[in-house]
Amino acid sequence: MLPILAFDTSAAHCAAALLSPDRVIQRLEPMEKGQAERLIPMLEEVLAEGGLGWGDLKALAVGTGPGNFTGVRIAVAAARGLALGLGIPAVGVTRLEALAHGLPRPLTVVEDARRGEVYVQLFTAAGEGPAHLANRIVAATDVTGSAAGPDALPPAMPLAEAIARIGAIRAMTPQPRPAPFYLRGADATPPSDPPPVILP
Repeated sequence: MLPILAFDTSAAHCAAALLSPDRVIQRLEPMEKGQAERLIPMLEEVLAEGGLGWGDLKALAVGTGPGNFTGVRIAVAAARGLALGLGIPAVGVTRLEALAHGLPRPLTVVEDARRGEVYVQLFTAAGEGPAHLANRIVAATDVTGSAAGPDALPPAMPLAEAIARIGAIRAMTPQPRPAPFYLRGADATPPSDPPPVILP
């Protein structure tokens, strides 16, 4: 399913990768906010560098988190809208899967979840275990990820490229629409005030 365009805004960045049969074009821009405004222009820049247009794409892949609540929603909404408009599949890939891609198994991915917690997922040759929140790291395997400590294995490739490579494989079979992958509820809570009364 090449060429495939992948992107991720699940952390303080805007990242994109265009995977074609002969090369990979990537962008990564650190940013605390503004991903919604920057994402589409960045994707267009990556496509232009690859000499492709939107109509040349066979699939999209998107990082679904876990991560920043708003950032995850930005990328997933963009992927679903673009896929609908272009008539191509969009594939969701978690951040934990992408970080594990290309590394030897067994492997434990440990990502900072803030508030003294970490996101943890075990990957073995037989498959992957459930992702979960934990208060500390307990791993009997090699580890990778932002909270894995000084002995962490470096990622095999940039995050957006890993999302693209996983997405290209998954896009060959029917996939569910991408959805945010949350392991914790949103920090914001709905207002406790009753909703307004709509007059006829």
